[in-house]
Amino acid sequence: MDELSHVTATGDVRMVDVGAKAMSRRRATARATVRMAGDTARRLRELPKGDALTTAQLAGIMAAKRTSELIPLCHPLPLTNVEVTAEIAGDAVEILAVAETTAQTGVEMEALTAAAVAALTIYDMAKAIDKGLVVERVELVEKTKEPV
Repeated sequence: MDELSHVTATGDVRMVDVGAKAMSRRRATARATVRMAGDTARRLRELPKGDALTTAQLAGIMAAKRTSELIPLCHPLPLTNVEVTAEIAGDAVEILAVAETTAQTGVEMEALTAAAVAALTIYDMAKAIDKGLVVERVELVEKTKEPV
């Protein structure tokens, strides 16, 4: 098993030094699911707070841009693109978040943060009409790296 990159040999936390790494194009995709009652899924676009799917999309994009402020040891990255989609699929909302950068470290935390915050936004907007909402499976789907 590899060592934890954010923990020193003595157990102290640290930010990883990426200064010697080459710049590369990086992309990460994450997803999250919000399970709900079928009626909630049907009513999602009609919620009193507004269009929940569009609001979740914007919240996810905003969150990706602030990841280094939320996750203590993340590097601030110059994001070149963030895309978040939220689609109703049966009795759930499926969220897909993609983050891209040209940098010395990856963007998986930005993609995961975008997916998680988008899911939490759906939860917040629908909780008044559905007490059984569940946010599940916030996960990294793919990450890529290619030379510049």
